[in-house]
Amino acid sequence: MFLAGCASIYDGGKSEPVPKEWSVTNKVVQPLPPKANSTVRPGIHPFPIPVVQTNLPPKKFPAAPILTWTSLDRWAAENKIAAPRRISNAAVTAYEVSSAHGRMILEIGSREAVWNGIVLHLGFAPEIIDDQVFVHGLDLQKNLEPLLLDEPLAFGTNRVLVLDPGHGGANVGTHSLTDGRFEKEFTLDWARRMKILLETNGWKVFLTRTNDSEVALSNRVNFAEAHHADLFVSLHFNSAAPDKIQNGLETYCLTPSGMPSTLTRGYSDLWSDHYPNNAFDVENLQFAVRLHAAVLHTSGEEDRGIRRARFMGVLLGQRRPAVLIEGGYLSNPRESGKIESAEFREKLAEAVANALK
Repeated sequence: MFLAGCASIYDGGKSEPVPKEWSVTNKVVQPLPPKANSTVRPGIHPFPIPVVQTNLPPKKFPAAPILTWTSLDRWAAENKIAAPRRISNAAVTAYEVSSAHGRMILEIGSREAVWNGIVLHLGFAPEIIDDQVFVHGLDLQKNLEPLLLDEPLAFGTNRVLVLDPGHGGANVGTHSLTDGRFEKEFTLDWARRMKILLETNGWKVFLTRTNDSEVALSNRVNFAEAHHADLFVSLHFNSAAPDKIQNGLETYCLTPSGMPSTLTRGYSDLWSDHYPNNAFDVENLQFAVRLHAAVLHTSGEEDRGIRRARFMGVLLGQRRPAVLIEGGYLSNPRESGKIESAEFREKLAEAVANALK
């Protein structure tokens, strides 16, 4: 039996099966927006901060979480960028805020934003208060500021990249609806092609597996640490079986502390949890944007957006920018046919290599 989805799941070093049905709504109970006639007011956390699980690795806890909502007009003025403007021809109420780096479109009441044409999933849906757009403080700090205000992620010389072909050995991943081949075969081929191309661009590239072997999630993280990796990319293909319609590209990075995840797959999603990779929240997002945009443009797939998750074990312990790419749905007849093609996998490899030039 093949389970929907394929992303690596954090298990504290122990294997746990993916729930049979993980297509949850992931609906977020939002903190209350500020009261009328205020510019910045504390929001209310939707539930008490839970006790941290004792079976998780030791964590370095951050300062108290951000619980405020801020006027986007005020934030833009403070940062000397143009005031947000309403997009009059949008199907829903939407506002655009822009800087020299690009433009962000926010839809009122929706967690989906658009950054320079690609979908980005927020932690909380923007609200209208007294005819002004209010945005949660964490979304400003972890989503808007890294893209609108910070300089884009840059790479120096002697760069080391660890590629992580998902699955391997008895851990086959999902399978192609068209010819039945396993995900583990496609991810390894994609990684091998990327390695060749990236090395011509000056990268030193290591693969967490170079053959059909099973590698524990913790060992994949340790491998990146041992090789002093500057970046980590985990490669996967998706499944929504038995649904044959769902399709598209998804790119994941770790959920910032204090924010709900985009996807939980039925696993606990403790907002207070803080992991080593959370030290790279800004770089994770910038890295994810760069790779997602390149692969999306090359593949022609539907944009399912840059998403956040906490259950992906290959991301949590990383001490470097780290992302996980789901390069299409093997449960979709059209996409599985493309993924089976060596020519298409070469295009995916070229997209990532070009993004990291």
